[in-house]
Amino acid sequence: MGPSKWRSAALAVAGLAVLAALPWVLSRFYLYFLGSILVMGLLATSLNLVLGYGGMYQFHHAVFYGTGAYAFALAITKGNAPVWVALAAAPVAAAALGLVMGLICVRLSKLYFGMLQISLGSLVWAIVFRWYSFTGGDDGIHGVALPDLISSSKGAYYFVLAAVALCLWFMNRIVNSPFGKIFQAIRDNPERSEAIGVDVQRHQLLGLVLAALFAGIAGSLFVVVEGSVVPDLLFWTLSMEILIMCLLGGWFTFLGPMFGAAAMMGLRTFAGMYTEYWTLILGLLLMVLIFFLPEGLFGFFLKRAGEHERPAAGRGEAKRVPGFAGAAASPVRRTAAALAEEK
Repeated sequence: MGPSKWRSAALAVAGLAVLAALPWVLSRFYLYFLGSILVMGLLATSLNLVLGYGGMYQFHHAVFYGTGAYAFALAITKGNAPVWVALAAAPVAAAALGLVMGLICVRLSKLYFGMLQISLGSLVWAIVFRWYSFTGGDDGIHGVALPDLISSSKGAYYFVLAAVALCLWFMNRIVNSPFGKIFQAIRDNPERSEAIGVDVQRHQLLGLVLAALFAGIAGSLFVVVEGSVVPDLLFWTLSMEILIMCLLGGWFTFLGPMFGAAAMMGLRTFAGMYTEYWTLILGLLLMVLIFFLPEGLFGFFLKRAGEHERPAAGRGEAKRVPGFAGAAASPVRRTAAALAEEK
């Protein structure tokens, strides 16, 4: 393990220690607020698996989030299942939906992929919204019974923190695995990747299923924090909010979406106390980011700290991003050459 990895690991441990100590100094409201940020940050990071690393136009990621939340809530309220079984049902249901939608959508690319996904996701939302006897319709499901261990504000926070940290570790391993490098090569140049023998559609389908799985976990954690679930979790407007979180934090960095989620939720919560036009502030902030900070907030901080260089997609000269922040792809030429040598 090189010095940069040791430094990244030390920073990760220090950050977890700080987050673990916060419940002893913060009020219940701020614990709830931090728990919500962790959940939305995990959701945004799962989207970034296919958006930032895969280059796929995932325009309706919220449908997997809502599916996980409903699977968790229904397993407890309708199936009388233990909470640990419900926690397993959430990612399985979301991944299964991701597989079905992926088999249909992965045949298309770019904007056509995104528009078809919005259509299919809206169909799932309409079913949940109208199925009163099973999902509760537009009323949703409220009062989901949870064990005492995670029903308190501190218990829920610690559970969410542990689950998010574990998921981030797994996603970081995926991004830096051979599959992750091939996935990034497909993002940069799918034609060249296919020419050297990569099954592009299979890798994209697997990436979509993995992203849906982690979104389903985020959905179950939402129910742990909120104790309820509503159809709005599957609506396409939430998907756009998640995409904005990735853009705010920087979708060429691994932890960028986490910071983007914190920035957007902080703006909504605290600026919303003073004005109902907080989205105007968000729009102005996005304009500044697009023109002056295209690498996002977290990418800008890493760049200033000398830890990060924005990837030059398709130009073959970007440096590998060090450590846990590890964002961008290895160059297509380098990845293609490595794959050709293996063959």
